[in-house]
Amino acid sequence: MFPHELRDILPQPPISAEILKEYKITREFYEEVKYRQEFEHYCQWYYSTAKQHQQELQKMQGDFNILGWFRRGK
Repeated sequence: MFPHELRDILPQPPISAEILKEYKITREFYEEVKYRQEFEHYCQWYYSTAKQHQQELQKMQGDFNILGWFRRGK
């Protein structure tokens, strides 16, 4: 048998607590990065939507108020 074939037969050594701790820290880091990117994306969407709504409101305030014209007659 060749040495590389022995790797498949022999049991692997147990994973140490230190390796599991590093894995957990790495996973938490990437989860935090993902959360922050999603939050940044949401904030950009929110501000652009708010700006669009403000522009629409300003435009609507300058429009002719037809409903008010009909109500004056009562």
